[in-house]
Amino acid sequence: MTTLRPERPADGPMSYDDTGQFKAVVEQLNDPLNDPLPGRPPVVPEPEYPEQPVRDEPVHDEPVRAEPAASPWFGAPERDEPAMAEPPVVAASLDQTARIPVVAEPPAPAEDGGPEDVPLLAPPPPPMPPPAPSDGGRAARRKAARQSGGHRAGGRGQGGATQGPGTAQEAASAPLSRVEARRAARAAKDSPAVVASRIAGELFITIGVLMLLFVTYQLWWTNVRAHQQANGAANNLQHQWDSASADPNRVPGTFSPGQGFAIMYIPKLDVKAPIAQGISKHDVLDKGMIGHYDGSLNTAMPWDKSGNFAVAAHRNTHGEPFRYINHLEPGDKVVVETATEYYTYVITSSLASTPPANISVLKPIPVGSGFTAPGRYLTLTTCTPEFTSTNRLIVWGKLAEERPRSKGKPDALVGG
Repeated sequence: MTTLRPERPADGPMSYDDTGQFKAVVEQLNDPLNDPLPGRPPVVPEPEYPEQPVRDEPVHDEPVRAEPAASPWFGAPERDEPAMAEPPVVAASLDQTARIPVVAEPPAPAEDGGPEDVPLLAPPPPPMPPPAPSDGGRAARRKAARQSGGHRAGGRGQGGATQGPGTAQEAASAPLSRVEARRAARAAKDSPAVVASRIAGELFITIGVLMLLFVTYQLWWTNVRAHQQANGAANNLQHQWDSASADPNRVPGTFSPGQGFAIMYIPKLDVKAPIAQGISKHDVLDKGMIGHYDGSLNTAMPWDKSGNFAVAAHRNTHGEPFRYINHLEPGDKVVVETATEYYTYVITSSLASTPPANISVLKPIPVGSGFTAPGRYLTLTTCTPEFTSTNRLIVWGKLAEERPRSKGKPDALVGG
């Protein structure tokens, strides 16, 4: 039979507000000796705090809390319900939480002579590693060198091959002896084969650079220099012709070798170059000028009444005035300017290649030109193929007009 509830008449038992029973019950729950709940482990007594005023609202505890003791208003807890007991995990958690704090000073022994609670002490710090041994001097270095694979430790070399990476690093970092240092220095030197290969490579590179410079000189600088010399010679001739009277009856023999006496124009190829006596490579051709055949191959002059006016010039390098004469076609014009006259020739035929020994192309009636009777002819000769002197390229022309210089330029030079 349960007790009467608080809302019963006043003649029944008094409510917990009128008595201090509820407070006493709550205080008893904090005492492990008076806790009526079975199976609760003892806890470390909590430090005392000043008493707080009693509040009307119920006191909240952890999510899992103990049930209050029997009271006049509530029935006694049923003992046959084991599910109301605290779970072992929660009890263990409460027990661990209660024993974690480390007490600075051991508590006073209990009055009833019970066992004292021993506080938990912090673990001692780990021991410091021993200091590394210092270098033992020359003896230690020699010992380390022998252990790292010296010539005296050859028998132990294969056995040490299975050592761990730490041992290998220590052996590599160990100082070498004098013998080992000399052996390492000799091993670091290049072999004679390596030195020879390096020297050969440097020689090839040097030769390649020199060849490149030579090609640049031949294909570029010689042209620049020859153009300067040829233009200077042509300007000097024109200045002489304009400043003094010239003898129209001069013969080829009166010109010294290398002396300029005329200027050739090829309008189609945009060529203007002075003509000098002789075909000397150094004195005439390499200076960018056109050479007139003299000596045993002496040919006619432009002002001669009959004959073959034959000239030669470079096709490549040194001004290359005849480089593109293979582009001349029948009907194209070539003008030769002297001190008193302009001689205009018309191209009639050409010979693509002939041996250098074929001098018949220079005769007064050139062989292979198609001319059959004496006349005033023009023959241009140069090397072929390009950049070689294997054969000769021949171009022939015939005089078409003779115009006094005092009357001005011919139509071929003014675009007529």
